[in-house]
Order: sequence, then structure tokens, then C-alpha cells
Amino acid sequence: MKKKIITLALCAMLLAPSSFAAAQQTGKIFRIGFLDRSTASGTAVLLTAFRQELTKLGWTEGKNLTIEYRFADQKIERLPDLAVELVGLKVDVIVTGGSAPTRAAKEATVMIPIVMTGDPDPVGNGFVASLARPGGNVTGLSSLSNELSTKRLEILKDAVPKLARVGFLQAPGTSIIRDLAQKELRPAALALKLKLEEIDMQPDAKGFESAFQTAKQKQVGAIMPSPARPFFSERKRIVELAVKYRLPAIYPQKEFVDEGGLMSYGTDNTDLYRRAAVYVDKILKGAKPADLPVQQATKFEFVINLKAAKQIGLTIPVDLLARANKVIQ
Repeated sequence: MKKKIITLALCAMLLAPSSFAAAQQTGKIFRIGFLDRSTASGTAVLLTAFRQELTKLGWTEGKNLTIEYRFADQKIERLPDLAVELVGLKVDVIVTGGSAPTRAAKEATVMIPIVMTGDPDPVGNGFVASLARPGGNVTGLSSLSNELSTKRLEILKDAVPKLARVGFLQAPGTSIIRDLAQKELRPAALALKLKLEEIDMQPDAKGFESAFQTAKQKQVGAIMPSPARPFFSERKRIVELAVKYRLPAIYPQKEFVDEGGLMSYGTDNTDLYRRAAVYVDKILKGAKPADLPVQQATKFEFVINLKAAKQIGLTIPVDLLARANKVIQ
């Protein structure tokens, strides 16, 4: 009996790699589906990192791999149909950018593997049973973006003299962000003796302008956009408005600073996308999502842009500069 069990186990281990090798020999082109609620241009920098890592792992688009991109262009209600569309194409794996796309993909299929590029709370969102044992067809990366929001609030307090009010910009209808404000940011603001002004900001030109006008009316001394996915895609516009209204700001990703933003503190998103490519590689070679533990973000960055500080007449304290991973002169 023991010999039979060992034999079966060895067969199971060898079957997936041999199947993959056979697929490669017959010239099969594997198909990846990518689902995102935002825009192609706004996500380009992250997808470049994802594709570069796939190339390092031996995957070449058009040769042994093709990617089907589906973007909701900030219309979250489109995600379920786009997810069904990818399932209909019989993709081998679906890669998702954010909680809403992951939910749409999970509701569309229980068979096709799904790789998250960075969800703030995969267990709380019901995507996996646990980080160590996902248990279903979803795995990938956890971004920890929510936990870092209180740290961003502390940095703002240190950066802006006599700061009393902070505008927290949030996407309307995003329950996880509202939970973040209620459970994490409000108590943190209270401890820092700050007034937290929660401001809804629709992810379009009119909505952005209106939100910043509201921030000024509420006399906030600085702003902090939430780590909502739609804001990342529109980061250039948000940064421009922060400069226009002369509001110090701290952002959840360094890409905002790349567009001229003042400060950022958060996970390295490009690293998450590179690591997502590793998950895809393993799955295409036969690994099961249920057997691949969800990994948490490990790279965090604090970036300060002195050019942006000069634009709005802000002097960054020397001790805060010393804490930064990168200072742009």
C-alpha cells in the first residue's frame, strides 16, 4: 500500500511539468487575461514590469504567450461583463488589478486560476480562506496598503508645521476605503490631534476639481488620497491639482511623485507586479492556486520631492529627509 501511495505521489509531481513540456513542444500559446477597473495608460508602468518579469521567466508574447487586456475605464459596473468575456475566451489564468476586478473574476469562474496583483485584505474580502492556504482558485499578493495609511498621516503631521486638518480623498462607493477611514484613520487622527475631513472624489476631471475645492472650503492644511485604484490611474491630474491649490500631499505610491507629487509612502507596486508574474509562471507550469500561499508586500518606499516642496513654499524638516529612502532634489 505504501509503495502505491509513493508511486501515485511521484506521478502527480511529474505530471504537471511533463504536461507543460508537451504543451511547449506542440507550440501551444498560453493565454493570460488581465482585468483592471482603470485605464490602459494609467496602468502601463505596472504592466511593463509584469511583462518584463515574464520575459525573464522565458515567456514571449506571440511565441508561447498572449495577453488579453480588459480595462473598465473607471466604470466599475463593467467589470462583471469583462470578467465573463475573459472566461469565454478560455484564458489559462486571470490577473487582476485591485479588489473589484478580483471579485468580478471570482464570481465569473471557480475553475480558472486568478492571480491578485495586490489586494489590501484578501481574507477579509472573501477571496481566500487564509494567506497560507488560499483554498480556491485565487492567490497572489497582498498590498498592505490600508495598514500604511496611518503612517502616511504621521508623516504629513511631521512635514507640515501646525497642521490641524487633513483632507482624506476617497472614491465614493468604495466600502473598504470607508472601513479604513473608520477603523484606522479616525483614531489615528485623533491621537495626532488632527481633524480628518473625509472628501468623496469622483474619478473624473470634474470630480477631482470639485474635491479640491471642497478641501479648500474645509480649510484643510494637507491632503491624502486613499489607495483606491482609480486614483492611481489619474495620478498626474491629482498631482497637478495639489500644486494648483498649494496643498501639501502624501500619496500611496511613488508613481505620484514621478508625476511631480510632494511625498509618497507605500508598497512598491512594480515589485508586486513582478512577483505576480512569478505566480503566473508557476500556474502555467502546473501549480494549483490553492497550493500557492498569498504573499504580502515586502518592499516599502518613502520618497520626498524637494522640487514639489519648493513649488508650494514648504520646507521639509531635516530629520524627515533623513528618514526618506529617496530625496528628489
